[in-house]
Amino acid sequence: MSNINRPFKVLGIQQIAIGGTDKVKLQRLWVDLFGLELTGTYKSDRENVDEDICAIGSGPFKVEVDLMQPMDIEKKPAVHTTPLNHVGLWIDHLPEAVDWLGQQGVRFAPGGIRKGAAGFDICFIHPKGNEELPIGGEGVLIELVQAPDEVVKAFGALAAQYA
Repeated sequence: MSNINRPFKVLGIQQIAIGGTDKVKLQRLWVDLFGLELTGTYKSDRENVDEDICAIGSGPFKVEVDLMQPMDIEKKPAVHTTPLNHVGLWIDHLPEAVDWLGQQGVRFAPGGIRKGAAGFDICFIHPKGNEELPIGGEGVLIELVQAPDEVVKAFGALAAQYA
């Protein structure tokens, strides 16, 4: 399938999201000991999440590390029940990717394309396929993130150096 003419490219890792019952414990490792920079916070009742947004690296190659805990441990989504909650991928043309992947049988999580915590357009591939849409993340939630122009250009320039 690698010769398929896709209308988009996966450029690189945009983020990893790690869930736990207490984000202070996550901060101890990721911020205090590993030295990641805390760049923001995000809370959403609808998504049942209280998260700290941290960063590794800089510029267009910065990778976000989200440290998440549920706002209500009894409610869904349960952001803490899968410690590696999701992986985010930079996508150069998100609407085209969603359309094309849907045509290939990929199941998306409810919510469609929307603004994410970091301000980029996002959507999620469901961790499990179903009868109608059989392709999912095989147990992993995958976030597709619209890359801003500077990220698209930086990854293109990097790829050109090694072509």
